[in-house]
This record gives sequence, C-alpha cells and structure tokens, in this order.
Amino acid sequence: MKKIVSVLLGLCALPGVANAYIDHNSAVLRVMNKAAGKVQEIIVPVGQEARFEKLYLNVRACKQTDPFQAENFLAFVEITKMSEGQIYGNWMDRNEPGANPLQNPDYDVWLVRCE
Repeated sequence: MKKIVSVLLGLCALPGVANAYIDHNSAVLRVMNKAAGKVQEIIVPVGQEARFEKLYLNVRACKQTDPFQAENFLAFVEITKMSEGQIYGNWMDRNEPGANPLQNPDYDVWLVRCE
C-alpha cells in the first residue's frame, strides 16, 4: 500500500502533470497470449481481480485526465502469474503503451481505457 501511495504522490508531483483526474470504476485491459495468438479485452473493476488463463489482473486505480486537456487514461495494475507470483505492478498509460506495458515471454497487457 505504501508503494501505491508513493507512486501516486510521485505522479502528482511531476512538473507539467495536471492534478485534476476523473476516477473511474473499471479498466479495460487488452491481453495477448503470444503462443496462441489470442487477444482479448477484459473489463476489470477497480479493487477486484479478473483472471485470464494463468494471469490474475488486479486494478487498484483507473483515472482519466481532465476532460479539458488531451484525453488520456492511467491505471495502476498488478498482475500475478500462477507459476511465478507477481510479475507486474505499475502505472499503465493509454497514450504511451510502450512506456509501461507488461512484456512477458507468454503474455502482453495494455490499458485500453477506463470506464
């Protein structure tokens, strides 16, 4: 929990980052199984866990930038793989999917939007 709070505070303290966000109740994540070539969008309610094959996806927060600015979505996502434990825990940025996506040998995960 301390890690989440420190990341939130760090994000708000960045220069040029607006402090006005709209909280949403769920995140839409795109998950790809690389071996099978299977892609699926999953809606994960904030504070709940969803499962995709061997992955457990947990969204802690999903936010939209101020509607008077360029639209962007940010979500704090934790991903656990059955055999390996937690393999990801960070913010995902919809407008910069290459900045913080899950890139695992078996799966890729990106944020699509918040709802």
